[in-house]
Amino acid sequence: MTPLDICGQRLAHQHLARQSLEKASEVVALLGAVQAQDYSGAKWGLAQRTQGATESAVEKEITDGAILRTHVLRPTWHFVAPADIRWMLKLTAPRVKAILAHYDRQLGVDAAVLRKSRAVLTKALRDGNQLTRSELARELTKARIRADGTERLARLMMHAELDGLICSGARRGKQFTYALLDERVPPTKELERDVALFELAIRYFTTRGPATIDDFAWWSGLSKTDARRGVQAAETRLEHEVVGGRQYWFTHAARSTKAKSPVARLLPAYDEYFIGLKDRSAMQAKLERSGVKPSDDFIFSRALIIDGQIVGGWKPALKGKSVAVELMLLTVLGKAGRRSVAHEVERFGAFLELPATPPVIEVAA
Repeated sequence: MTPLDICGQRLAHQHLARQSLEKASEVVALLGAVQAQDYSGAKWGLAQRTQGATESAVEKEITDGAILRTHVLRPTWHFVAPADIRWMLKLTAPRVKAILAHYDRQLGVDAAVLRKSRAVLTKALRDGNQLTRSELARELTKARIRADGTERLARLMMHAELDGLICSGARRGKQFTYALLDERVPPTKELERDVALFELAIRYFTTRGPATIDDFAWWSGLSKTDARRGVQAAETRLEHEVVGGRQYWFTHAARSTKAKSPVARLLPAYDEYFIGLKDRSAMQAKLERSGVKPSDDFIFSRALIIDGQIVGGWKPALKGKSVAVELMLLTVLGKAGRRSVAHEVERFGAFLELPATPPVIEVAA
């Protein structure tokens, strides 16, 4: 396999090359977990992998609880499916808590504080009550639990999420709310640890492969030992190939993924196409051959890719009742590439349910 082959398979596996899924919740279930600290961008990332879900349709699925937003895997926000949230938290939360331990001590968050805060949160959210973070901060303060400062309050809420006590509720206007997980999600079957490792590995390599065990460990937050155990458990369902001295694992399907015309995608910040991998060199191969080294800004902000290769960055701009997209290119695009980008801009406008104006293109010096 070449870097272009690797990127072609990843595009296909993530439904970025062709879309057959209708709902954003189907995408979340397929990918296992989707980083969602950039909330608006993450919604576009889900819709982009569907046949045409709009922002309002994605938001409704979140409101209805078909998609949950919580802290899982690495210590950041992720979208997860209700059927997966409990076993995934049980598997990954201990590692996240170990990462948080040092900062917990600095913030004075110990076992006694967490025990008391869990009791307050349970009482405040009982019987379907969904409250914002500021409302819950007042309840904690009334119980004489310090909830001052963004970090300390965030830490208390994060621990409650990792313990499987709370998860996202329906948004109230532009404000996020929290709900009790047991009231939001019906009981689900528990998975034994080895079964959970197998399941997480299958989800990962089915959608992010070809990828390495190091990539899987980075994405999942698991130890290298557990990541290797997951791959070993899933080995009969996967293929592997050594490329450039690295062993890549992937599923049997979608080996031939070359599209007839260029496939352009406007990826949001922290999109799983990037953030799901520790080694992102394959998607920079074409630029680097031309002597261009993309900065991390194009990976952790908004990247424009064509056929899985970074070609620049983008940003949206609302103009009255339409949306414009400004492009910063790192290379010159041919006619076919420009047509593909223009089509993708139209898809972005359709997601927002707004007409899209032709993209404004700048080429970096």
